[in-house]
Amino acid sequence: MSTDTRSNQPDIDAVVVGAGFSGLRMLVELRKLGLQARCFEAGSDVGGTWYWNRYPGARTDSEAWFYCYDFDEELMQEWDWQERFPTQKQSLAYLRHVADKFDLRKEITFNTRVTSAAWSDDDNLWTLTTETGETVTARHFCAASGLLSVAVEPPFPGVQDFEGEWYMSSRWPHTPVELSGKRVAVVGTGATAVQIIPTIADEVEQLTVFQRTANYVIPARNYVATEEKRQSIKRDYSTVWEETYAHPFGMWFPPANRVFDDVPDRDERQRIFDSGWEAGGFRFLFETFDDMLVNQQCNDEASDFIRNKIRSIVKDPTTAELLCPQDHPIGGKRPPAGHFYYEAFNRANVSLVSVRDNPITEIVPKGIKLADGTVHEVDVIIYAMGFDAITGSLTNIDVTGRGGTSIKEAWDANAPAQHLALCGANFPNMYTIAGPQGAFGNFHAFMNKQIEWIGAVLEYAREHGHERVEVTDEAAEAWVEQCEAAINATLLMQGAKAGSWFLGANIEGKKSRVLFYFGGVNAYVAALAQSIEEGFPGYVFDKALTPA
Repeated sequence: MSTDTRSNQPDIDAVVVGAGFSGLRMLVELRKLGLQARCFEAGSDVGGTWYWNRYPGARTDSEAWFYCYDFDEELMQEWDWQERFPTQKQSLAYLRHVADKFDLRKEITFNTRVTSAAWSDDDNLWTLTTETGETVTARHFCAASGLLSVAVEPPFPGVQDFEGEWYMSSRWPHTPVELSGKRVAVVGTGATAVQIIPTIADEVEQLTVFQRTANYVIPARNYVATEEKRQSIKRDYSTVWEETYAHPFGMWFPPANRVFDDVPDRDERQRIFDSGWEAGGFRFLFETFDDMLVNQQCNDEASDFIRNKIRSIVKDPTTAELLCPQDHPIGGKRPPAGHFYYEAFNRANVSLVSVRDNPITEIVPKGIKLADGTVHEVDVIIYAMGFDAITGSLTNIDVTGRGGTSIKEAWDANAPAQHLALCGANFPNMYTIAGPQGAFGNFHAFMNKQIEWIGAVLEYAREHGHERVEVTDEAAEAWVEQCEAAINATLLMQGAKAGSWFLGANIEGKKSRVLFYFGGVNAYVAALAQSIEEGFPGYVFDKALTPA
């Protein structure tokens, strides 16, 4: 850091908020640039999502080989993933290893929440304040608190009146929770609940699942990674990442290289769908037909295929129909990867309650009360109700930019407009890693490249003597227009009526605006590279202030 004694010199070059995947990667980048950094983390350890989400069955739904970092060859060679879809413990162990290998903990203050971040036009600095009252000034503010870090609180009256135990999946205790022999309710059937339900089904006395919206759950087909599998990847990891960045959704598997109309024979199309189903995970979406998310006929047939799979797996016809999505196309909500999810509903101790037309009205001392007056008596309630995705991690901090502009008020009034998902007008020197309008797909593919872009911006500013970096309104809105054009070319807007979180439609009162770029991870990565190559068009760089 500079030894200049001007009054506008910060305590630190950059502050990072969050010590999960993106926060740790950002610390590595800042160190590479020779910048002094400090990170604040609310938890007692690194891990982010994988620190907080310890619920039964928690694991990734992206394959391990590209759910990781690409910046260090030695790291890629020395780490051995144990399963195709790593568990929470495996992902957390990986991040702890990264923190230790690169000695990152010395720059992290744990058990500390940032409550406010305020920009000063007078000295081109951010002042961040923690819940303990500590203040730190920094030239740059890197928000790395994650896509899904602010959980939806149970909105029902009487939550605190419940006489049994209740838990939120996103704040699962670090000590064991005893569910054996108990009557348990799970509220929600999103990706988290899809993992919890089959995991606890054989442990509890009775499991009652409360579902508002059915999801298309695709089998994960998890497996233990053999030594041969791991070594085959490590032999040419550079190609793995090259192909991952070239994939529209940032996945390491080839596109289908065919569209729906290429296969006029329905039996052959069914065989293709069945092959994707058996391959597991997101391969059903991306190894069957390349136009599944833009061709209504293709999507309808794929959706029917999954509904028929549900009917063939779930023995009770009434339950099967309740589990069949009817209000959105596949992809209209992010499809969870299941580990014997539908099979769990064949157990005698598992029942499904639809709350779409008979909603939960309150939590009573003995259980859950519905609109028709029915009370389901339970001993334990698990709330798995999703997240205030993408924007919640920042609107829950008092962030004020240029001229005192509040990020919460700006986003509540107009919805976010973040150029390349990283920078918004009126918030100089602030970078939102995995922020609104980033690529929709494998988070790690675009996160790695986002942080390289931030590094390039900081290096450019330093080399040219700039203290202030800000995107223009015009550039930010132009990027949002590209995001809107991309999603409007797909079928995904149909997911709004089903409460899709990537449109903000799962939060009552939240202004709906596309929160992702659906033009492809490959196109997004190319846009980041082009921005660097062209010298960051759409950005205003200001020279250092005159010494006092």
